[in-house]
Amino acid sequence: MTLNTKTLLFFSALMGLLVLVLAAISLYSFRQFSLYTAEHHARSVAETIKVGLTENMVNGTIGKRPQFLDRLAGVPGVQNVRIIRGPAVVKQFGPGLAQERPADGIETQVVNYGKASFDVLEKEDASIFRAIIPYVATDHGTPNCLQCHAVSNGTILGAVSIDIPLSDVKRQAITATAMVSLSVFLAALLALLLLRWQLRPLVETAGAVKAVVTQAIGGAFHGRIEQRTSDEVGEIAVQLNRLMAFLDEGIGTIGRRVSELMGHHQQPLNTGNQLVTTTEMVEGLVEVSRYKQAIEEDQTKLEVYQRLVNVLGDKYDFHRFSIYEVASSKNRMTPIAVDGEIGAPCRWCDSQILIDANTCRVKRTGHEVNGIDSPGICTMFRGENGGEKHLHLCLPITQSGSVGSVVQIVVSPDEAQFATMLTPFIAVYLRETAPVLEAKRLMEHLRESSLRDAMTGLYNRRFLEEYVTTLVATSQRRQSPFSVLMLDLDYFKQVNDTFGHEAGDKVLKTLAETLVKSVRTSDMVIRYGGEEFLIVLLDTGAEIAMDIAEKIRAKVEGTKVSLPGTMLQKTISIGVSEFPSDTDTFWQVVKFADVALYEAKSQGRNRVIRFIPSMWTTETGKL
Repeated sequence: MTLNTKTLLFFSALMGLLVLVLAAISLYSFRQFSLYTAEHHARSVAETIKVGLTENMVNGTIGKRPQFLDRLAGVPGVQNVRIIRGPAVVKQFGPGLAQERPADGIETQVVNYGKASFDVLEKEDASIFRAIIPYVATDHGTPNCLQCHAVSNGTILGAVSIDIPLSDVKRQAITATAMVSLSVFLAALLALLLLRWQLRPLVETAGAVKAVVTQAIGGAFHGRIEQRTSDEVGEIAVQLNRLMAFLDEGIGTIGRRVSELMGHHQQPLNTGNQLVTTTEMVEGLVEVSRYKQAIEEDQTKLEVYQRLVNVLGDKYDFHRFSIYEVASSKNRMTPIAVDGEIGAPCRWCDSQILIDANTCRVKRTGHEVNGIDSPGICTMFRGENGGEKHLHLCLPITQSGSVGSVVQIVVSPDEAQFATMLTPFIAVYLRETAPVLEAKRLMEHLRESSLRDAMTGLYNRRFLEEYVTTLVATSQRRQSPFSVLMLDLDYFKQVNDTFGHEAGDKVLKTLAETLVKSVRTSDMVIRYGGEEFLIVLLDTGAEIAMDIAEKIRAKVEGTKVSLPGTMLQKTISIGVSEFPSDTDTFWQVVKFADVALYEAKSQGRNRVIRFIPSMWTTETGKL
């Protein structure tokens, strides 16, 4: 219900109640006035009868009293007149005429007690005011009652019963009340119209305020109110318009600035919920700021990727997505996470991108690839997975001017609009992730460089020193042994002395390649120093390690190294020890393998020797 309706209904009810109250008061007042007038009229008639009867008795014309009473009954305003004789008069003069005998109990009661009675009798066709007034003997005046009546002063001689019709008075009262009520009603109606006229600016302004505020709640702040008056209501309109203009400009500016920060353009300001959109973008920037702080404190790039996976999966509720890392040196792509699983294999793209990164459209162009708006734009996408058709959206993570990683979001057609709407928010996360990933990658590269031998590309002794704690703990936890092979080229110094250091470097590189190819990728090949190498065979006992070492020895012996003007073949000596059967201390295992290597050298080189406790003597312990 509107304010205007409620106000009009309230005042209408108030005016109606006022009319009813005035009508009731008028009717009551007219009734009381009519009764008061009738009572005085009756008393006047009674006094006239008293005087007339007294004169008749004094003048000897008491026999004509019926005519006198009939004439009084014909007086306007009087319907009937009766004389009731009291006991004293009946005793002195007899019962008298029929009109002078008691008619009912009320008249008898008045005669007996001398107290006047006034009452209104409602008959079928009229209302009658009946007055019964006692006739009391008095010795005052001339003539007085005691001159004719043999009674004492104050004796009740009788009563006069007078009927006065009230129908005319009642009609006049109703007519007057109707006129008063009508006058009040017309005055109230006029007041109501004036009130409505006065309230109209307020009501219209209130309605306009409601409409503008409703629009503001919906995010639109362009609504304005017409100023209808110059009073307080008009001032409300002016001030509200100023507020709306301030909000419109302020929130619009905030929205545009936030859009610039997020790197996308907001929808037109008058469409959609501007306030909600701006608030969501600001909250998004705050969350991105927290995210950036978190990934900057992460230690490795894998931890950064995991946080990105959490954003896509937990925050934005994507279940199908892939993150690829581009190896620029090899021009290949490696799947970091697929459908939220770190290290999962490629699922939504052709495996060709893993071999040739340029087959990936995002990697090649450096731009977003929107397979939602342009299905089939990327030939490497494999959307028919599990019998359901999917669409994709691929976003680059640019590092130093080139694509370092690619985020691929895969959605069903029903989810496409939602994914498109979230793209600007995800792009902000990717933009903040890019420099952190680049820094982590650079740090890992620098650390990797410090842990690898520059010439052979193998891990160096520093790497072994850092990894030994993890290696031993893993072996103990899994209760699985590992073997250590200590390897040394036979007579390597002769190569440098005879053919030069370049030839020696080539021999070492060839040996490193041979060793790497001879073991599993999970095993570790380390350049321990000079021409000495160390291999850690994980989950491998000494017996199997001896077989592997023998195969390595045979491969090295059969490998030919091409040098200018000649072909060179070298042999290698290998010592083998096992953890924890030989000892539960890693560096002691290395020492035991070195002792076995020394024994192989002593026995003529180009052989594999397993460490046995008898090799550990006072002299070997000093080596």
